[in-house]
Amino acid sequence: MFNKSAWLHLRIPFSFFLMPVFLFALAVSSNVSIQNALIVFICLHIFLYPASNGYNSYFDKDEGSIGSLKNPPKVNKGLYYLSLIFDFIALLLAAYNIAFLLMILVYGLVSKAYSHPLIRLKKYPFGSWLIAGFFQGAFTFMMSYIGINDIHFFAALDKELLLAAILTSVMLWGSYPMTQIYQHEEDYERGDITLSYKLGILGTFHFVGLVFSLSSLGFVWYFNSYFNLTVVSIYLIMMAPVIGYFSYWYFKVRKDKQAADFDHTMKLNFISASCLNIFFIYLFLC
Repeated sequence: MFNKSAWLHLRIPFSFFLMPVFLFALAVSSNVSIQNALIVFICLHIFLYPASNGYNSYFDKDEGSIGSLKNPPKVNKGLYYLSLIFDFIALLLAAYNIAFLLMILVYGLVSKAYSHPLIRLKKYPFGSWLIAGFFQGAFTFMMSYIGINDIHFFAALDKELLLAAILTSVMLWGSYPMTQIYQHEEDYERGDITLSYKLGILGTFHFVGLVFSLSSLGFVWYFNSYFNLTVVSIYLIMMAPVIGYFSYWYFKVRKDKQAADFDHTMKLNFISASCLNIFFIYLFLC
């Protein structure tokens, strides 16, 4: 039942692109437990995110490229059950902290609503953008922080943490439309009018550039306020490759819109995630 196709659609390597949120929460944690941090990492990146990927792939039945799968195989019922098993394991791992457990449950339910035909949040361009950015950003940041520090929900409602959580969502709201830029045709055929489709190819670049700039300014202010100028400088240095590749790709797309494809999207995602992961690891160690 759980054949190669089902495992491929879990897209476990894709969790690398979502790792910056966890690492940011780890970097600002005041009471880090290595054991809890490891549990949270495994819970999110090995089970929860892949469960969400598999469940959504099962209902989307993509034939074109999707995140980390250039040529996705056909889905089968085994993928549906495998994604539920992964969800259940994530819940078991989270059971040491009630607040963390409940947040894992909520995240799983929202992620299912994204593609399930009865709700299918994906077909609402602005609603799906807001919800995805909030839950993959601020919500996941707080969820990770609570799990890593093994605290109750209200103990995490600190001004500094809430600001950091908001910044993660702004970061995700900036990057999210870019993940849709090569799927316009297939999404439209399914009736999914994504934000990137509404913006158009160049409009997506302009929108992402604007929100990314706001996000970067927010992070500079945050690191200057709660850390120091050295951290600000390292952050700006680590963002330089992202800005460089984004600019290169933008001018390439201006000449040929066919360049707004899967390969360029994955390269930008990889560069962005790598730079942010390295920066947040530095922030944790410094």
